[in-house]
Amino acid sequence: MKRRQFIKGAAAASVAGAAASALSTPAIAQGMRELKMVTTWPKNFPGLGTGAQRLADSITAASDGKLTVKLFAAGELVPAFESFDAVSSGTADMYHGAEYYWQGKHKAFNFFTAVPYGFTANEIDAWLNFGGGQQVWDELAAGFNLKSFAAGNTGVQMGGWFNKEVNSLEDYKGLKIRMPGLGGEVLRRIGAAAVTLPGGEIFPALQSGAIDATEWVGPWNDLAFGFYKITKFYYWPGFHEPGSTLACGINKSVWDSFSPADQALIQACCQAENNRSYSEFNAKNGDALDTLVNKHGVQLRKMPDAVMNEIGKQSGIVVREVGEVDAIGKKILGSYLDFRGKAIAWGKLSEQAYTNSRLLPFKY
Repeated sequence: MKRRQFIKGAAAASVAGAAASALSTPAIAQGMRELKMVTTWPKNFPGLGTGAQRLADSITAASDGKLTVKLFAAGELVPAFESFDAVSSGTADMYHGAEYYWQGKHKAFNFFTAVPYGFTANEIDAWLNFGGGQQVWDELAAGFNLKSFAAGNTGVQMGGWFNKEVNSLEDYKGLKIRMPGLGGEVLRRIGAAAVTLPGGEIFPALQSGAIDATEWVGPWNDLAFGFYKITKFYYWPGFHEPGSTLACGINKSVWDSFSPADQALIQACCQAENNRSYSEFNAKNGDALDTLVNKHGVQLRKMPDAVMNEIGKQSGIVVREVGEVDAIGKKILGSYLDFRGKAIAWGKLSEQAYTNSRLLPFKY
């Protein structure tokens, strides 16, 4: 009798063990998630495409594969400028791009990439992290079922490539130039025909004459795109993007489904990539500029002060118009302008003063 009970018990334990084993595999599998990240960048493009891939890889590695992020370059899953809708609707889980591409959704998205005569990279980070910027960004993004973080920065950008010299405001009249965001609107106010094109379409448009000029990023990225093969006039400084933030946007429902630990992990990876990206652009731009000038014969030109002054005047008008859109636009503008005033006051005595004094003719 005891032998029969033992055999029955052993059999029951065996069945129970098998059932537990069968259940444990899908239970573990359910804890693993594959996330689709779409981007606005060409595949493996230096700094932008590679930065997006680096972020995807960082999240995957830091989570020990619990969160596996699969990256899709522009056009692989959706076209570049459809990344926002893909993530907002849930077709994709995340995007890596520039928020000013979404100004058709709301003009205030510009503030979270760059606005004309706005923040430098250091200043926008300070605003986002400690000046209330992230809070108003969250409020805006939530209206589109998104949660967004800074996840890259190109630093100060160049003024752009032109097929002729710019000596006065008259040279902008009728000029067909690629410039997205509020910078494009500023140039329209001084008579240019500004258009928005994704990165992969710029070179052929410039080559065909569809546009007369373009801005992109800076020497490192501009060298990679080969604009010097078409035009040699390269202007500085850029007024439109003094510290362009790149963003990781996450579907809000997906974000809310993460554990607090996974949310903290993703945020930390975004912050790390934000710093890494900015460092990389600053490290690469100097050598790339040397190559452009000394190997490819590019002619550097400084934009005339009179032109920059008028652009600055129109920039103030265009930026403030965002506050007239609606309540959230007004709130974001107020936060931005308040912090901008503080940043300028401090910057005048700190980084600006120091970099000016570093140009004095002393031996070092």
